[in-house]
Amino acid sequence: MAGVSPTAKTSTPKQGQYLAFIHLYTRLHRRPPAETDMQEYFRVSPPLVHQMVLTLERAGLIKRQPRTPRSIEVLVDPKSLPELI
Repeated sequence: MAGVSPTAKTSTPKQGQYLAFIHLYTRLHRRPPAETDMQEYFRVSPPLVHQMVLTLERAGLIKRQPRTPRSIEVLVDPKSLPELI
């Protein structure tokens, strides 16, 4: 993973769950999740998922390519991610 920060950035428990989901989904499916995948897993509305993605990006925990679907990349060390529940 290029650009992974060696130091864990601070995230809330909920943000940690989203990061863990993105990381594991990417490993399992060999492509990042779409926002609809996160919506289905966490059982939340589309605006809540999108707001979380924006929050994670502003915090420097993920990066995405503008106008490119499934381009989310986790920028924290996977070893520092919580267990997905």
